[in-house]
Amino acid sequence: MVEINIFKHSQDMVELQPGQVLFSDGDPGDCMYAVVEGQVGLTVHGIAVEEVGPGGILGEMALIDPAPRSATATALAAARVARVDQRLFTYLVHEHPTFALQVMTAMAERLRRANSRS
Repeated sequence: MVEINIFKHSQDMVELQPGQVLFSDGDPGDCMYAVVEGQVGLTVHGIAVEEVGPGGILGEMALIDPAPRSATATALAAARVARVDQRLFTYLVHEHPTFALQVMTAMAERLRRANSRS
């Protein structure tokens, strides 16, 4: 699994307590998140589909597709996640082209896992 570890010193950090919902299925999406510490679970229609730990990202589709969120993200343990909005995402893609490849790899891995479950 690809790890993206450039957000450890982000200025836009969100602290989550166990059980706290970061975003819900159907919410509008305007950012992605990078897990810096802890674990965040992703569920689709109440079914656990993935756990994202340090170095992982979630919500990235919101930056390339305006559709509502397709999953719910809930802290499984105390967690710190870096919020990445469209402006920062565009900057990172421009300044660090390998970042774009890492995000695409993470999305492809997640899609392959989802396809293997169906």
